[in-house]
Amino acid sequence: MNVAVTAGPTREAIDPVRFLSNRSSGRMGFAIAEAAAQRGHSVRLIAGPVTLETPKSVDRIDVESAEEMYCAVAATVPWAQVMVLAAAVADFRPAAYSPLKSSKDSTSLTLRLKPTPDILASLRHPLGFTGFLAGFAAETHDLVEHARTKLRTKNCDLIVANEVGTTGAGFDSLDNEVLLFFRCGRILPLPLAPKTSIAASLWRAIEEEIGHSPSRP
Repeated sequence: MNVAVTAGPTREAIDPVRFLSNRSSGRMGFAIAEAAAQRGHSVRLIAGPVTLETPKSVDRIDVESAEEMYCAVAATVPWAQVMVLAAAVADFRPAAYSPLKSSKDSTSLTLRLKPTPDILASLRHPLGFTGFLAGFAAETHDLVEHARTKLRTKNCDLIVANEVGTTGAGFDSLDNEVLLFFRCGRILPLPLAPKTSIAASLWRAIEEEIGHSPSRP
């Protein structure tokens, strides 16, 4: 199968030296891309700004902002049969970019923000992706409720949900612990394990689901 994976954070520039971002290391997305390649899939990895090495046999596209990631994902839609959106895309960006470094002369600063493109929500419409679609939900509370809502509102086949702030898992960690929420209603827990192991288990579950499911909408 042709597989596209997004990974890492995005950076939304405030001025030439400052930006808005998050703590995503990209390790989970890179592990997913690597596991897919090891299972014989053709893999395109769309990566935000991270310092990780490209997995073997993976085609990598580097982006920085949410807008750049949206454009790279949109260009990949005609090729991909499976998309796994593991990137932690910034939800907002500065409403205005300053071409000069902002001064620290004032005692306070008001930063106006505007939404970035919702890549996951855009894939079915207007981008027209009809393959298997998996998204991620990193939550601080009400994990099950938020994951089920995201599964429905983003029209996904699968949501991979994890609770941010869990000791030894998630951002900045080599390990993770997730729940898989499938469109059919099945929930599969993947207990705490190295992200490489989580990625392998995720691909087994995706391949099983694709093999047992009717064609995508």
